[in-house]
Amino acid sequence: MKIDQGLDHLLRSVCKPGRYTGGEWNSIVKDWDRCDVRWALAFPDIYEIGMSNLGLMILYDQLNRQESVLAERVYAPWVDMEQAMRSSGLPLFSLENRRPLAEFDVIGFSLPSEQLYTNLLNMLDLAGLPVLSMARDERHPLVVAGGEAVYNPEPLADFVDAFVIGEGEEVVHELTTAIREVKQHKSSREALLRRLAEIQGVYVPRFYRVSYHDDGTVAEIQPTMAEARLPVRKRIVATLPPPVTRLIVPYLDIVHNRANIEIQRGCTRGCRFCHAGMVYRPVRERPVEEVLAAVEAILRHTGFEEIGLLSLSSSDYSHIERLVRELVSRYQGQHLSISLPSLRIESVSVDLMDQLEATGRRSSFTFAPEAATERLRRVINKPIADQDLLAVVEEVYRRGWKTVKLYFMIGHPTQTLDDVAAIADLAHRVRAVGMRAIGPKAQVHLSVSTLVPKPHTPFQWLPLADEADIRTQQEYLRDHLRRPGIKLNWHNPQETLLEAVLARGDRRLGSVIYRAWQLGARFDGWSDQFKIEAWRQAFYETGLVPDFYARRPRPLDEVLPWDHIDTGVTKRYLAQEYEASLRGEVRPDCREQCYACGILAAFARERQALLERAWGCPPLQHHGVRREAHER
Repeated sequence: MKIDQGLDHLLRSVCKPGRYTGGEWNSIVKDWDRCDVRWALAFPDIYEIGMSNLGLMILYDQLNRQESVLAERVYAPWVDMEQAMRSSGLPLFSLENRRPLAEFDVIGFSLPSEQLYTNLLNMLDLAGLPVLSMARDERHPLVVAGGEAVYNPEPLADFVDAFVIGEGEEVVHELTTAIREVKQHKSSREALLRRLAEIQGVYVPRFYRVSYHDDGTVAEIQPTMAEARLPVRKRIVATLPPPVTRLIVPYLDIVHNRANIEIQRGCTRGCRFCHAGMVYRPVRERPVEEVLAAVEAILRHTGFEEIGLLSLSSSDYSHIERLVRELVSRYQGQHLSISLPSLRIESVSVDLMDQLEATGRRSSFTFAPEAATERLRRVINKPIADQDLLAVVEEVYRRGWKTVKLYFMIGHPTQTLDDVAAIADLAHRVRAVGMRAIGPKAQVHLSVSTLVPKPHTPFQWLPLADEADIRTQQEYLRDHLRRPGIKLNWHNPQETLLEAVLARGDRRLGSVIYRAWQLGARFDGWSDQFKIEAWRQAFYETGLVPDFYARRPRPLDEVLPWDHIDTGVTKRYLAQEYEASLRGEVRPDCREQCYACGILAAFARERQALLERAWGCPPLQHHGVRREAHER
């Protein structure tokens, strides 16, 4: 189908038409007919957010490096564009070749958050595809999903053909090979799904049966055929692939309009609420020389003036001071800013702040204490002394930063109103430090979210805090933080409830998601688009109760909907950490002492599997020289 003719007319009637034109610098347009496997990489949010997602850009780079493979991008159209497309009958299309999604072999969705679920359904529908997986056949693209929000894939089981659990840089090539083989043999969709189910880290939900107890809890999750693995073990990339250096340069101002390099993957801190800190283990660092070479190539190929050094905790990167010092030395006077978006208070040094100051980036400095009392920080395993926090804040202000951003959570286990009051008190103390250092220009910005107990974390057995309690705590903070120089942001408790339900749900929620989408739910992460009435109606019609999923404490021996997904961190370890949290016990950094979480054994298994996939035989049978060279 020809997209261009209808599109040119539509773009005159919508805001920010640059979201839909493609043609950006470094975008890759391949000859459609010369490629035998064609991927549509889909991000179910608008262009400005999706273009800031490094994970999608890594897959775009990896796939397009293969001569016979094509990968193109597609983002969720904003509501005005959706209405225009539906009115004109224009299907959802890719940016590079402007091809309808229905013409691709596979649509790969990246899902960083649960609030994007209805957008996934909406994009399939806009593409003219059946939303339900069982309604799609050989005529339709394969629908695959991966990302942080699918470590519990069950709520989307009705819509997605196959999930990638874990890191995607290697598995996308295995998926591509499987798709190519099935296409060449003109096999059935069933044969393709069976082939995918054999790949480690790939979960095909239709090949698993879930049974339930009379009380509604999960009784058992069992595979229904030999190809289906149990458990489904996440994929781990042993060595991070080279950074993407030909990043696409957007026409629009996007959320993070900078070049990003992942300097480290994983975290050893063990914060008990942190989903990413658990599922992205183990830690793998990128060599300093590789980062420096990547920065040089990025500047040559893109012209970005800001480099983001990304990690779950950038200041924990072993060579962070050397890296920043080298970058400052090389690019001094070239107007290059260096940003470290994620910093730990206890690992930020004065020397590092001096180096960052030299880059000229002094708009705001961000920390995430998460709790405002030392007692509660022990519960969540993020021990930071108030005096250390204030000392770092003082150094930040003295070096020219005008704004300190602080991230907190309410709803932690054992939390009291005194712990909430301490947030306001600490904010005032931080502002006072800033006033002494730079006067009235000192600003404090607070973001206070509500803890959503996520799967595969020590808090997965906890209930979401009661809505009345959340609102009381938010009102307290609003009343006590109405001061000049202090800005407060908080989350809508109803949006938090939906996130908790979707994150902690089972596959019966598919009917709720489907009905809510039919009733107009989409862009659920956008406050001005969030339709709580659609979700209430969907729950009412399906007979399911949100509090069953979100606000019910779960016993340690309950079968959880995501128990068949193995992240490498054992359930036994998570239970031990949960019990330690209730006692207020702190576990030091894993680099100081191993607590046998299970990830090292999982990593060893993955390395062995990598060798077997590479050589086609068990590692011990490799010729010594060949094996040694491969491991290097």
